[in-house]
Amino acid sequence: MTASKTIPDAPQPGEVRAIAPGVLWLRFALPFLLNHVNIYLIEDDGGWAAFDTGLGTDDTRAAWEAAFAGPLHGQKLTRVICSHFHPDHVGLVGWLTERFGCPLWMPRTEFLMVRVLENAVVAANPRFYSMRGLDTAAGGQVAGDGHGYLRLVTGLPLHYHRLVAGQTLRVGGRDFTVHTGGGHAPEQAMLHCPADGLLFSADQVLARISPNISVQSMEPDANPLGEYLASLEHLEGAIPDGGLVLPGHQTPFEGLHARLRELSEHHATRCALIAEACRADPRTAAQLLPVLFKREMDPHQTGFAFGEVLAHVNYMRARGELHQFQDSDGVLKISTR
Repeated sequence: MTASKTIPDAPQPGEVRAIAPGVLWLRFALPFLLNHVNIYLIEDDGGWAAFDTGLGTDDTRAAWEAAFAGPLHGQKLTRVICSHFHPDHVGLVGWLTERFGCPLWMPRTEFLMVRVLENAVVAANPRFYSMRGLDTAAGGQVAGDGHGYLRLVTGLPLHYHRLVAGQTLRVGGRDFTVHTGGGHAPEQAMLHCPADGLLFSADQVLARISPNISVQSMEPDANPLGEYLASLEHLEGAIPDGGLVLPGHQTPFEGLHARLRELSEHHATRCALIAEACRADPRTAAQLLPVLFKREMDPHQTGFAFGEVLAHVNYMRARGELHQFQDSDGVLKISTR
């Protein structure tokens, strides 16, 4: 971060911080390892447009109520803009849009992902894990952990406005260009205001960690890491350096291009570790878990970590750097030969 911009301390739940002219920053707690989510309010005609919402839980709802009773007293939301379908970003859409009678703006794929998860039981397949070397007990725990999605969202309105990459979205007196990117979510939306040098990056670009990039059991050969790295390349070419980046987690920062390169290098390093591990002997995906993750993990964390390993493996397979074969026990193994 350059010395030219002082970032205020993160707000506590129910508090609001001015982070840029006409932009307010809220932060809500999460019951996960990543323990918070950032929400932004953009000044709009007649009120504020909310960029993301937080989880659909009583605690997050209470934090919004505290903000409406305190620093946002007498203010209203004019619209809700959601970056992607994950519950910490879309959880309170139903409650907020109903409370204020305001519309939702969201990419089509992300909207439909919520609809699918609202209306179908999407369970992980234990065989997906066992075929990749995770023992039956651990694989069953990860698969049975469940996403609990419906407990963390308050639904969607019946209608929405679609966000499309390349479109111009006018919010108050500002014009934002919509960018979308895959990897962390299928079509995650980001908003860039060229005139003011503001990028609402959601989870695609974070200050100190990479977002989770995972392969899911329903699409075992997907290449989300390839999609993610292509998105980083797009952002570097499309958005000038030097503005303020407003991410979905951690702190706002400057130095977008340097951060994009750091993220790309981070994943290149992880690919190199996998290649080194597979060079001497073939490995299962489960055997690659401790190569990338040194800490002890519970089933929830193991599920994310396992998906991350597979994302790197599938990316390297697509590039011809790794090969997958099935051994005599039906287990899939990874080799550099």
